[in-house]
Amino acid sequence: MSAVLDTATPAAAPTRYQPSHIAGNPDSLTPLQRELIARVAALGPRWAARAERYDREASFPFENYDDLREAGLLGICVPTQYGGLGADFATYVKVAAEIGRWCGATALSFNMHVCSCMWAGFIADGLDMTPEQRADHEANRALHYRRIVQEGKVYAQPFSEGGAAAAGAAPWGTVARKVDGGYVVSGKKIFASLAGAADTYGVLCTLERSDRAGGGSRRDSMYLAVPADAPGVQVVGDWDPLGMRGTVSRNLIFTDVFVPETARMMPEGLYFQAASRYPHMFATLSPTYMGVAQAAYDFTVQYLRAEVPGMPPVKRRMYPTKQYAVAEMRIKLEATRALFLQNARDARIDPDKDTRMRLYAAHYTIMENANDLCRLAIRTCGGQSMLKSLPLERLYRDSRCGSLMLPWTAELCMDRMGRECLYEAGEKDEAID
Repeated sequence: MSAVLDTATPAAAPTRYQPSHIAGNPDSLTPLQRELIARVAALGPRWAARAERYDREASFPFENYDDLREAGLLGICVPTQYGGLGADFATYVKVAAEIGRWCGATALSFNMHVCSCMWAGFIADGLDMTPEQRADHEANRALHYRRIVQEGKVYAQPFSEGGAAAAGAAPWGTVARKVDGGYVVSGKKIFASLAGAADTYGVLCTLERSDRAGGGSRRDSMYLAVPADAPGVQVVGDWDPLGMRGTVSRNLIFTDVFVPETARMMPEGLYFQAASRYPHMFATLSPTYMGVAQAAYDFTVQYLRAEVPGMPPVKRRMYPTKQYAVAEMRIKLEATRALFLQNARDARIDPDKDTRMRLYAAHYTIMENANDLCRLAIRTCGGQSMLKSLPLERLYRDSRCGSLMLPWTAELCMDRMGRECLYEAGEKDEAID
């Protein structure tokens, strides 16, 4: 029996490296996801070209935010009824990873803006509220969403304070005192991304409780929108870090800052419920590092194939050591992507224990593997990769920052996983003498 040969002319193979889609197989995406990722991919090359300057100067990527504003992406997670794009969690994190592929500092700082929209948006929609709270929240968020969508305003979410509050283990040290017509906010935030660049700071703080010894608890957390130009708001301190330098995460001081009741991004006490019931929000930093990991791999392949613009056409791909290294990188990249995509699919209110375990595992793996991929990239590309004229040394420095970031550092992920793997809710051991 003779075989029948296909004599059709095969499609021409690409002559240059074609980078993978950030989601792996784009056929699995929704139309909105494909469209928004494509918008970012079209903007990406200009962001990559600017990234070296932002890093060198430790300056904020204002031009990139102009691009985001013009592309309609400031409203990515604003519900459609308020004029936004209505992206859900899974859509947003894939878009954020694509941003991170081109400029890590833009992706990381943009996340602080988008978080304000998500907390007040689809997350708040799933929380338990009284009819009065729901009506109040609808009126307030309409005001803030209008500022974002129609006026192009940027919101930030200053989180860290230097204590246990950012890790969810203590009340916020920044406090809000109830007064006629609103609140007076006082306190300090550190590592505040977009400090001096945002129009409004979404400040997490504790509502003072005169009726309770010791003041307010974590259940009294509030989320208040504080205008950057309000009297009593100061941006202080220098900013000269190892990586993610373009986030310009300086310190914020709030000294008796008055905000009206419409500043509530969530009703009083609702943030605690949201944080307890939607833990995936605390892993929204990791998509940036998924993008950084992809960028490190992409550069390595292009470098070994002699396809980096402006460099001599000297191929290095024929050496077995280089081939083995790239294989190791691709395996690590795809394992990281698989967890990243699973985590995106898993996100929901009130996840079960197994889902939380996968969430911790995904967040930890993405943060650590991004740095390991950058390490492998530098070793594989050799001495040229140390030069600031190429992006690898910046990607390496940026990637090292991920595991240090609250609320879930690498150590805290391990701590949570180890404890929750071995203990069910309410279990404890007898004291050992």
